[in-house]
Amino acid sequence: MQEKIKFEMEFPIQSSPQLLYQYISTPSGLSEWFADNVNSRGEFFTFIWNDSEEKAKLLSKKSGERIKFRWMVDEDEGDSYYFEIRIQVDEITKDVSIIVTDFIDEDEVEEAKMLWENQISDLKQVLGSA
Repeated sequence: MQEKIKFEMEFPIQSSPQLLYQYISTPSGLSEWFADNVNSRGEFFTFIWNDSEEKAKLLSKKSGERIKFRWMVDEDEGDSYYFEIRIQVDEITKDVSIIVTDFIDEDEVEEAKMLWENQISDLKQVLGSA
């Protein structure tokens, strides 16, 4: 099986870091923009889109700053891939950005980037910052 490659994307966003954190770290927040529905039980999150369901393990989170998950498919295969959503605030301008880190098969990078752009666009809509 081929190695996945890591990529990062940065999205400027008009929102307070505190509000943004609620949307990236809670099942109710994530279900407003990331998936149709999100449930959590302890460190395990279930993301539901139409008729498909994906489970992820919460690896770490830092209040007001970031959240990191690993898809159970990767966990079960012993892979160390993850996806992380990080809030970054510019020290000087106080501009807020979201930094997405993800791992994807090389031939699916463009598709993954488009997917993240659409997801973050949905998030901006929900926040009223589009």
